[in-house]
Amino acid sequence: MDTICKLSSPLGPLLLASDGSALTGLWLEGQKYFGSSLTGQEETAALAVFDRARDWLNTYFSGQIPGSLPPLAPQGSAFRQEVWKLLLEIPRGETDTYGALAQRLQARGISASARSVGGAVGHNPISILIPCHRVVGGDGSLTGYAGGFANKIRLLELEGMDLEKFHLPKKR
Repeated sequence: MDTICKLSSPLGPLLLASDGSALTGLWLEGQKYFGSSLTGQEETAALAVFDRARDWLNTYFSGQIPGSLPPLAPQGSAFRQEVWKLLLEIPRGETDTYGALAQRLQARGISASARSVGGAVGHNPISILIPCHRVVGGDGSLTGYAGGFANKIRLLELEGMDLEKFHLPKKR
């Protein structure tokens, strides 16, 4: 059974999920794969992990640097877990590319392509805290954010990114 909590944010409503001790999900309302790791049996309850996540998010959205993350337990394949670990290594206010992340995985002995990394990034169940918004295309395009381009831009701006060097992807 999942425990859920709804929060307000500058990006709109957020839905958080927990296994009771760690955060298992954080989705922006309407984002692609919204609630994808929920079991279908949820209850709303107050949990310490939700309090920690709320404090972290409030600090983050105020433009300050939050302290340590609350406990995280995203559910996914071993490959996705490795990609999500890499996302946590991208510093605030910086970006990385799908291709560069794939090269890092390959250096660790994990077969990866930019496309496979993109799939894992897109299925990140803990938005914002696991910063998938910091991944951009190799050509500088602000591609691939399940929460939408506008939210990706707002998050990067909040982190002090100069967005002049980036562009929206061309429609195919």
